[in-house]
Amino acid sequence: MKMTDATHQAQAYLDPEPQLARQGERTTTLEAAIDRAKNALLSLQQPQGYWAFELEADCTIPAEYIMMMHYMDEIDHQLQQKIAVYLRARQQRSTGGWPLYHGGDLNLSCSIKAYYALKLAGDHPNSDHMIRAREAILAHGGAARANVFTRIALALFEQIPWRGVPYIPVEIMLFPHWFPFHLNKVSYWSRTVMVPLFILCSLRPKAENPNGVGIRELFTVPPEDEKHYFATRSPLHRVLLVLDALGRTLLEPLTPKWLRKRALKKAEQWITQRLNGTGGLGAIFPAMVNAYETLALLGYPPEHPYRARAKQAIDKLLIEDEKSAYCQPCVSPVWDTALAVLAFQELGGQRVKRAIHSALVWLQQRQLLTHKGDWQTDRPGLDGGGWPFQFRNDHYPDLDDTAAVAWTMVQTNDKWFDKSVKRAADWLVGMQSKNGGFGSFDADNTHYYLNEIPFADHGALLDPPTADVSARCVTLFALLVKDHPEYRAPMKACMAYLRKEQEPEGCWFGRWGTNHIYGTWSVLTAMQQVGISNDDPMIQRAVKWLKSKQRSDGGWGESNHSYADRSLAGEGATSTSFSTAWAMLALMAAGHRDSLEVRRGAEHLMRAQGSDGLWYEPDFSAPGFPRVFYLKYHGYSKYFPLWALARYHKLKF
Repeated sequence: MKMTDATHQAQAYLDPEPQLARQGERTTTLEAAIDRAKNALLSLQQPQGYWAFELEADCTIPAEYIMMMHYMDEIDHQLQQKIAVYLRARQQRSTGGWPLYHGGDLNLSCSIKAYYALKLAGDHPNSDHMIRAREAILAHGGAARANVFTRIALALFEQIPWRGVPYIPVEIMLFPHWFPFHLNKVSYWSRTVMVPLFILCSLRPKAENPNGVGIRELFTVPPEDEKHYFATRSPLHRVLLVLDALGRTLLEPLTPKWLRKRALKKAEQWITQRLNGTGGLGAIFPAMVNAYETLALLGYPPEHPYRARAKQAIDKLLIEDEKSAYCQPCVSPVWDTALAVLAFQELGGQRVKRAIHSALVWLQQRQLLTHKGDWQTDRPGLDGGGWPFQFRNDHYPDLDDTAAVAWTMVQTNDKWFDKSVKRAADWLVGMQSKNGGFGSFDADNTHYYLNEIPFADHGALLDPPTADVSARCVTLFALLVKDHPEYRAPMKACMAYLRKEQEPEGCWFGRWGTNHIYGTWSVLTAMQQVGISNDDPMIQRAVKWLKSKQRSDGGWGESNHSYADRSLAGEGATSTSFSTAWAMLALMAAGHRDSLEVRRGAEHLMRAQGSDGLWYEPDFSAPGFPRVFYLKYHGYSKYFPLWALARYHKLKF
């Protein structure tokens, strides 16, 4: 009797030698799985040629959207109730609070913002879910122990005094470049978030808060009696806390009005020059909201183009259906499109070729060739050539996206894209850091002492080189070096950096994807392109580590817990499609295409595939900032499994 797909899937859990063990059946089953995934992903391509999937974060972002509406007194009651539905649905049953990612522990600051947003939306503080949330928050120290960004929000809503937030005067804008703290010494995301905050924290406006909603019940003592609280992390941090207090008490009262006016003007100009149309300041939600509130504070009326476009940029991040809504932290069309193309490049067929060409033409049109960006401050003679992560982010091209897009273009063997690839590769070489590695948006953004300032309690102020981004750059250089020997030296320098970055266990840290499985996939892919022998001890250690982390169901999974606890590297509560795909791709890159581990990984992916050809899971797939902010790329469970299965089929059959 001919078995259905469902029968195959059920038998796979019981049979120690399931689908792929029988040569007569395995290609049919594997090809069917690939075909379903291919057709599903093709159907999601936009008419313009790109793919763009939802990018979900923790509940701080939708909570901040509600807070923004009440700060500005621009309340869309229907939208507010939909966001409230989303927030309630993500409250943890076990703790009563809100985590930073699926399966994570309660996060105090996220819980405070979610509670406040629900109360602003009209939830009664004595309703069951609010009582549980309040008890959880108080059990973790209350609102006085929130992080800096939450404390600034509470100060704007007059829930804590301004002495409870770091001293970040707008006069920072006037610091010379040689000064220990300067905007260009921190990451792009820090810059775009901080400059509007300089204005807000200097002028100290009061939220409109039309209903007068407060959260004093979340403090263990009245806010005005709370001691100035910042957790100390090091001797340098304690010194900086003292300087922070001295600045507030001594410098602030003595600041001349003319100096403040000059600094405010410079900050305003900095923001307006980078508003990025309807892409928004920095194309990231926190910076966009801060900018929108700052423009209102500076007197821009609602109909002014700056303010109107700033609001448009924020609202374009909303994901809304009939019952609920949430706000994305940003959008990821360039990244999604590049990765989808890389998956499709493992396949053949005219329909796939047309989809790839359409995507690459769309990408080519978005290369930032002549745009002025912040990166040019330290690289003034370097021509542009990068791509943004979002639809538009003119001042801040992304090195990882640039390497990935150029990688796809090289693999087409279409000379139409040669100039785009060359501009991209030359720009990347110019952005290489002194240690041989590559950061995400800047070069040599390694002033680590700045992570000790009171404002930086998140520890994510900088953009240093990372293994995953560096590996993508090496992959591109390796593809080009035969015809362009000028890329050999930067490639070798980056390879040396990657060797140093290997963890003792054999894996690599994944800065922009969870976590060591992602990092190890990135690096082993680069090693394959460079031609490093699979007998190299570095490769062998990585392979041994990956194989040791395979789960009993044949898949791989790594929780974001591993960012806080190194002992959990490569481990998670469940297998996920994207982690399994990364591990398979890594092992195949290291020459283990015929291994039992890769075969079992493929079997797992086929069992987990949905009837529509796609994969679905709740797990968050990447950090925005390790230990602070996490992301769920909804596209990762769509193109990575297809990529792994297609590569497996290509190599095996």
